[in-house]
Amino acid sequence: MLSKAEALALCRAEHGDPFAVLGLHPDSKGRLWLRTLQPGANAVTVIDAESGEAVIELQERKLDALGEHSGLFEASLLGRNRDFPYRLRIAWPGGTQEIEDPYRFPPVLGEMDVWLLAEGSHLRPFERLGAHLRVVDGVPGTAFAVWAPDAQRVSVIGDFNTWDGRRHPMRLRRECGVWEIFIPGITEGACYKYEIRSREGHVLPLKADPYGFAAELRPSTASVVCALPQTATRSSLSANDRFRAPVSIYEVHLGSWRRNEEGGFLDWQRLTETLIPYVVSLGFTHLELLPISEHPFDGSWGYQPLGLYAPTARFGPPQGFADFVAACHAAGLEVIVDWVPAHFPSDEHGLGRFDGRPQYEHADPREGMHQDWGTLIYNFGRREVFNYLVGNALFWIEHYGVDGLRVDAVASMLYRDYSRSAGEWIPNIYGGRENLEAVHFLRRMNEVLGQECPGAATYAEESTAWPSVSRPPSMGGLGFHYKWNMGWMHDVLDYMQHDPIHRRYHHNQLTFGLLYAFTENFVLPLSHDEVVHGKGSLISKMSGDYWQKFANLRLLYGFMWAHPGKKLLFMGGEFGQWNEWNDESSLDWNLLDFPQHDGVRQLIRDLNKLYRDTPALHEIDFDPAGFEWISANDSDNSVLAFARRGLDRNKAMLCVCNFTPVVRHDYRIGVPGPGVYHERLNTDSQHYGGSNVGNAFGMVDAEQIPAHGREWSVALTLPPLAAIFLDWEH
Repeated sequence: MLSKAEALALCRAEHGDPFAVLGLHPDSKGRLWLRTLQPGANAVTVIDAESGEAVIELQERKLDALGEHSGLFEASLLGRNRDFPYRLRIAWPGGTQEIEDPYRFPPVLGEMDVWLLAEGSHLRPFERLGAHLRVVDGVPGTAFAVWAPDAQRVSVIGDFNTWDGRRHPMRLRRECGVWEIFIPGITEGACYKYEIRSREGHVLPLKADPYGFAAELRPSTASVVCALPQTATRSSLSANDRFRAPVSIYEVHLGSWRRNEEGGFLDWQRLTETLIPYVVSLGFTHLELLPISEHPFDGSWGYQPLGLYAPTARFGPPQGFADFVAACHAAGLEVIVDWVPAHFPSDEHGLGRFDGRPQYEHADPREGMHQDWGTLIYNFGRREVFNYLVGNALFWIEHYGVDGLRVDAVASMLYRDYSRSAGEWIPNIYGGRENLEAVHFLRRMNEVLGQECPGAATYAEESTAWPSVSRPPSMGGLGFHYKWNMGWMHDVLDYMQHDPIHRRYHHNQLTFGLLYAFTENFVLPLSHDEVVHGKGSLISKMSGDYWQKFANLRLLYGFMWAHPGKKLLFMGGEFGQWNEWNDESSLDWNLLDFPQHDGVRQLIRDLNKLYRDTPALHEIDFDPAGFEWISANDSDNSVLAFARRGLDRNKAMLCVCNFTPVVRHDYRIGVPGPGVYHERLNTDSQHYGGSNVGNAFGMVDAEQIPAHGREWSVALTLPPLAAIFLDWEH
C-alpha cells in the first residue's frame, strides 16, 4: 500500500514521479496493485480489456487531511502477478465513463530522442516535443512532452480533464529535463496547457506549449492539439542558383492588406483568392509575410511571438496556411516568412520563467531583456534553446514549404550592448561587445538550413556594418544568403525629400551605396518600417507639389529597380498610398480609382516585367561585373547614368535618371558601343501619370562622338523627375 505521505502528495498534485505509483505496480511482497487518481469520482472499476469483464472495484483511499473524498482509488489485484491490458470504468455524479489509463502506457520518448535532446543536437525536436497524435498499443490518443527541467511537477490540463492539474501529472525524463505522458482518447482540436509547480513549490500561471502546432484565437491563450503538418514539397533549385534569378518581393501584413466586409481579418481561403492573384498580376516573384507565428498582441504585428510553431489563429487553422503556401507555389510565387528569434514577450502564459526559473531567457536582465521593447532575449548559449530555435527554422521550411526566412532584428542579437548604456550590459568572455553565442547560433542555423533544405534562402535585417553577413560561415560570415541594405534605403529616401533645387548638394547620397554595393548580397528594402510611427507614407516623403510627388515616387522606383540588388516593396507603396500604414485597417484601395495612383501600380507591374525579362537587370547583382558607371558626378544637373550587364556581355541595359523637374534636351552620355538604343521604359510615360516626355519613336542611334571616356555616345531627351531604360544589343 502507498504510504500516507506519498498519497497526500499525489492528491495535492505535489508528487514528482506519478508514474512510480499510478497504474499497475508490484509491492515488496509481489502483489500487484493498481492505483488511479480520479478526483470527484464516486467509484472506479477495473475492466479486463480483452474479455470485457470486471476485474475488481477499486477502493477510495481515506485521508483525513483531505476530508471524506480523496479521489485516490487503489486495490490489490489478487490472482494477477503481471501487467495486463485494462480499462477503467468510472462512475461520476453525472454518469459513467470508460477510459484507458494513461499510466499503463510506456514512455513517450525513445532513448535516442532523450540522448539527442540532452546533447542539444536534435535537429527536429518538434517531432518529439509538443502534442502529437499517436496510436500506442492500438489505442489512439495524444502524446505530450515539454521541457521544464527545474519543475517539481508538470501536468497536462485541458477541456478533457476539467483543467484539473491532479488528473494527468507527467513523467520526468531526468536525463533531458522533459516531462511526458500519453493520454488516450484526446483528439485533434482539444485545448490544453501545462500546469507547472516550481521547484520552490509554487503553482505557476498556466503555460501554453512552446512546441504547440496550433493555438486559440486571442485573447484566449491555450494550445490546441493539431497534427504535425505533412512534409511539404520544396523547390529543387539551390538558394545559390537564385542569386542570378530575379527577386522582387511584395511585403505584406496580412491583417491590414485587406479586411472583410465586417472589418475583420480575411481567412486563408479569402487570401488565396485575392492576395495571390493580385501579387502575381503585379509581377512580383516573392511574397513576404510579416510574422505569422502566434502572438498575443495585434499591435506587435507578430514581432513579439509566443507560439513559434503555431501559425496564428487570426486567419484560420494551420492547414489553411499550408494550403495558402501551396497555392502560392502553384501560381509561381515563392513565400518568405518573417522569423523572430531575437526576442519574445513576457506574457505569463509564455516562455518567461517557464518552470519558475529562467530557461529560455537569461537570468540577468543585462543579458536577458530588451529595454526598448520590454521583451526577453533568448539564451542562445543554452543547448535546449538553441535546439528550439534551429528546429523552428527547419519546421517552417520542411512542413509548410516556405521558401525563405527573413530574420528580424539581427543587430540586436549580435551586440550585447545593443541600445544599452555603459553598465547596462555584460561583456563577452573576451571583454568585447559581440554576442558570441548569438553569432554561433546564426551560423549554425544557416548551416543546418543549407544542409537540410538547400533550396531555402535566409534574409538578414541587419542595420550595422557587421562584416560578411551574407558570406558562408567557412569564410567567417554569418551564412545568410541576403542582407537588407538599410544604408541605401536611408540615403535614398533622405535624398528624395530634398527639394530638387538643393539636390546637387546631396548627390553623394545616390552614389555612395555603390562603394559597398558588392560587399554583401543586398536586398533593397522599402519596408513597413519606413511607413509607420510618424514617418509618413512613401509618397508623402517625396518633395514638391502633387504632380511632383508622384513623379518623384515613380523616379524612386525606376532608380531602385535599375540599381544592383534584389527588390522589396511594402504593400500600399505599389499605388502610392497617402496615409501612413495603419495595422488596424485595410489599405486605401479606393485610391486606385484615381489615374495617378493607378499609374503608379501600372509602373510597378511594368518594372517587374522588365526586371524579370532582362537578365542584365538581375543576373549579376552581387559582382562589379554587373554594373558600370557612365556618369556618376553630374551633381549640377542631378543626373545619373549607368549600365547594367548580365552574363551575355554583348547586351546591356542603360538607366538614366533625372532628379530635377527640368526637361534636358540633347543630354549626351557615353554608351557601350554602336547601334540603336531602344527606350524600354520611361517613368514619365502618360500611362503612369507622367508628362509623356521622351525620345522620338522610343529609340536613339549611337554616334561616334566621344563622351564619358567612350568612343560612342547618344544624345537623349531626359524627361522631368524620371528614369528611362535603354536596351542595347551588340
